[in-house]
Amino acid sequence: MASAREGFAKKWWGLLLRGILAIAFGLTAFLLPDVTLLTLALLYGAYALVDGLVSTWFGRISRSWWLVLFGLLGIGVGIYTLYLPINTATAMLYMIAAWILFRGIIEIVTAIRLRTEIRNEWSLLFAGLFSIGMALLLFARPGAAALAVVWLVGGYAMVSGVLLIKLALRVRRLPQRLDKFADAA
Repeated sequence: MASAREGFAKKWWGLLLRGILAIAFGLTAFLLPDVTLLTLALLYGAYALVDGLVSTWFGRISRSWWLVLFGLLGIGVGIYTLYLPINTATAMLYMIAAWILFRGIIEIVTAIRLRTEIRNEWSLLFAGLFSIGMALLLFARPGAAALAVVWLVGGYAMVSGVLLIKLALRVRRLPQRLDKFADAA
């Protein structure tokens, strides 16, 4: 068990590097949100294209027509995304907004149906109204919604990076702390 700790401590720089990269990504998301959104959309497009190619190939060799169709869809989505990445990012935001709108409607219907069964059903009603309001805001301002998503991801990356750096510095000192503990015993 001690050797695993020592090995982990010897690779502390890997944690440090991950933390620095996470902070750099977070700063990029805040300073260049349009570039970050474009990059994320392009990465998704590349993934969809490669996944589609592999699915189509595997579907052909396994004689699975549905996998071939799924692969062709992935190829189409990948090409479309690589050609028009901003449209793809906007479409994804509209899908999120539609899901939130549908959820809000279901919450309101459920609250109305539960009004004779439970008390304080108004909280579910307000949750539904809030969801509908949020969906309408996303439909009305997709650019602001995209910016908010990029900033949330950037904020997450920065906090994660700081925590990884803190962990790296603590792990780096682990062998000395174990030696002190062994000497004291």
